[in-house]
Amino acid sequence: VSRCVLCRQMSWRQIFHTSCVVLLVQLLCLEAVPISLEKTKVNQPEDKASEPSPSVDTGLHYDRYLREVIDFLEKDQHFREKLHNTDMEDIKMGKLAKELDFVSHHVRTQLDELKRQEVSRLRTLIKAKQDIEGGNDMAVDHQALLQQFEYLNRMNPHTFEVEDLDRLIKSATNDLENYDKERHEEFKKYEMTEDHERREHLKTLDDGGRKKEEEHYEEMKKKHADHPKVNHPGSQNQFKEVWEEADGLDPEDFDPKTFFKLHDSNGDGFFDEQELEALFTKELEKIYDPTNEEDDMVEMEEERLRMREHVMSEVDTNKDRLVSLEEFLIATKKKEFLEPDSWETLEQNQFEEHLAQQEEDLNQKASDLQKQRDELERQQEQLNSQKVELQQVQNIKNELYSKRLPFSVEGNAIPEPRGEYHPLPPGHQDMSQNHPGMKQDNYFQNQIPHNTQDLSQPRLQDLPPRPSGSAIGPT
Repeated sequence: VSRCVLCRQMSWRQIFHTSCVVLLVQLLCLEAVPISLEKTKVNQPEDKASEPSPSVDTGLHYDRYLREVIDFLEKDQHFREKLHNTDMEDIKMGKLAKELDFVSHHVRTQLDELKRQEVSRLRTLIKAKQDIEGGNDMAVDHQALLQQFEYLNRMNPHTFEVEDLDRLIKSATNDLENYDKERHEEFKKYEMTEDHERREHLKTLDDGGRKKEEEHYEEMKKKHADHPKVNHPGSQNQFKEVWEEADGLDPEDFDPKTFFKLHDSNGDGFFDEQELEALFTKELEKIYDPTNEEDDMVEMEEERLRMREHVMSEVDTNKDRLVSLEEFLIATKKKEFLEPDSWETLEQNQFEEHLAQQEEDLNQKASDLQKQRDELERQQEQLNSQKVELQQVQNIKNELYSKRLPFSVEGNAIPEPRGEYHPLPPGHQDMSQNHPGMKQDNYFQNQIPHNTQDLSQPRLQDLPPRPSGSAIGPT
């Protein structure tokens, strides 16, 4: 019996100890649940922030490679500090790339792998392009074709070196600077294509259909232009609307520093271009509605780009395509932020550009007409000068002609010979007396009248002969 009692006591002790252990484990688990949940809540945004997001796509064809390189470099504490403390101009000049030599071996190994993957991707693209063009049997010179990709060193496809980082920084800087320009050019081409297609469609209609289509087009333009007033991008009024409608806060409590932290989505202390463009969504919704026929969503993105470029030009003082908290706070104290001018939307700007273009065309035509007038006046002056010269020449010819005409002979008078008279020197006789041939020549000359125009004048052979040996000259 005593043994049974002892066994029962031991079993109850075991059960008690077991129960205590279970209770302790449960208590520990209950206390651990909030901690793990809290950690999960904290870690989730960090994981999401580290994931590539389409909203931060730079638009470059090597965007993924660029972002992955930056992510790995920022894991190195030394490089991260240099990145945040280096001026943008120094980065462009390649000074930051030299810091790659001080990056940890683990990060360098990951960068080498990234570069090998990127080279492999480019070679795959080159091969795919060759297959599409039908050159399957042709040998591919990958080294030569990789030369077009300037953002990596093609001569060393295996390791990521200082030159690779320098090339990547310079290429990305240059390409991003031209990216907005290319977007504007693409929108212009889009507008021209749309206008061309509309005009071609009008050609297929009869007069009634064409008139109806034109009236509908003008009506859509008027409906699109009828929208609420748009705040100046980057102004206090515009940010207050975002503060009130998107953030749900009292506009009277608007605080620029708090606003900046709320909309710095990745928490890096800067507004990048995508974060800035997101701030203009409320303003763009006043103008564009995807359900309306008269609103063009491609045009909306062009308007978003115009707004972002405007704010960047006013706020981004160091031109690094980022807006720091310091730059933002300085901008909120300017007059342009507190008392901005009205904002001209894209269609208003296009109308003014159209008027300006028309004015420029008219001025050009006026200038061309003035040049034509000046040229005509110059030609007229040349003609007048030539006319005066021609008249002077004609007068001289008339004067010379009048001097060469012989005097008329009256009765038996001998007309004066032409030219100057030269008497023979003393002792010389008339050669015509000793040379019969000369007499004969003189005879034939005497048979020719001096004035063939007036045959009524007396001829020399009709005059009485002069004494032999006399000199010819005036009497």
